[in-house]
Amino acid sequence: MKAVVVYESLWGNTAAIAHAIAAGLGKEARCLSTLEATPEVIKGADLIVAGSPVLAFRMPSEKVRASLHNETAAPHPPDLSHPPMQQWLKTVPPGQGRGAAFDTRVRGPFGSAAPAIAKALGKQGYQTIGKPQGYIVTGKYGPLREGEIDRAREWGAELAKAIG
Repeated sequence: MKAVVVYESLWGNTAAIAHAIAAGLGKEARCLSTLEATPEVIKGADLIVAGSPVLAFRMPSEKVRASLHNETAAPHPPDLSHPPMQQWLKTVPPGQGRGAAFDTRVRGPFGSAAPAIAKALGKQGYQTIGKPQGYIVTGKYGPLREGEIDRAREWGAELAKAIG
């Protein structure tokens, strides 16, 4: 099975969840940033799992990401070296595999990104498996809530089992 986990991560939380999901999927699964996950690399994937953080109630837009250059409360500058998930989703080649989505977010009514990611993968032919997942960060910059890494690894194992 060719499984690829793709992420946009600004302060490392989404990347940590993506790596845990990939570990749950198995040793053959690749975990890549949106910069690394080129159309050539993901072409023919049996499973694409994609995720991003939630900022301004949804996937970060270019405008939201641009505003992060002025972020002074963060423990370190955001990682803006890879394209936003919104942009990456436009490059996903049509496929016939499965798709799953996740996001990292602050607990509460502060929006989500995973349903929009799942919908975009579906438009490219990737049949959604599993319910989109949200992983909780304890504040805008993290850290992840205790137990979220384990929960992500378990979800990855569930996805692997679901597609055999």
